[in-house]
Amino acid sequence: MTPLIRLDNLSIAYNRHPAVHHVSGAFASGSLTAIAGPNGAGKSTLLKAIMGELRPAEGKVEHRLGRAEFGYLPQAADIDRRFPISVIDTVMLGAWKSAGAFGRIAAADVKRAGEALAAVGLEGFGRRHIGSLSAGQFQRVLFARLLLQDAGVILLDEPFTAIDARTTKDLIDIVIRWHGEGRTVISVLHDFELVRAHFPQTLLLARELVGWGATAEVMSSANLMKARAMAERWDEDAEACKPEEAPAA
Repeated sequence: MTPLIRLDNLSIAYNRHPAVHHVSGAFASGSLTAIAGPNGAGKSTLLKAIMGELRPAEGKVEHRLGRAEFGYLPQAADIDRRFPISVIDTVMLGAWKSAGAFGRIAAADVKRAGEALAAVGLEGFGRRHIGSLSAGQFQRVLFARLLLQDAGVILLDEPFTAIDARTTKDLIDIVIRWHGEGRTVISVLHDFELVRAHFPQTLLLARELVGWGATAEVMSSANLMKARAMAERWDEDAEACKPEEAPAA
């Protein structure tokens, strides 16, 4: 398959402390890839760098995608559900690509928002406040927003954390549907069984790249042990690598 997003010797640092270190490889167009690894392995950091929210300390992310071509679902903990907004208005935020930042929402978008809620099992929930929802219901709302956005590349950050098994299955079905439609889906996951069951490709990360390719090969016992060992011995206070100076002429 054709490479869509390429990572070239990518390093990401916070205050000179490395979070992702010298990662190279490519996501193919239409691929379904899990980013897996131990806690603190840099998985969410890598996802944000792919979307352009973080600037590389070294190396680069290469693609020809505009911001509107990415659909992004952040971790639930990053979203303040106390904000006074209804379910339908939250879903309608996915229409910004067609309406613009200050554009008028078309009747067709309102209809699509209702259809998206029905598709995630929340028909009739439109007028409810997002703060009244369970964790699983709110995650369904966020998936409905992604359905409305209709992006070609979908980035998910821990989309199945702290939700019930029924919701997980329903949302996994949507992910598989996106993959079947030829969209490129990249998801950060901590549940290795979900990775093995549903994601054909895996990027295994422990700040540095452990493996990237077919899930059955990458998620081997040897690689998982290696990832844990790498994470445990990582020096949190180490500075990011400095580019090597060219030799004097």
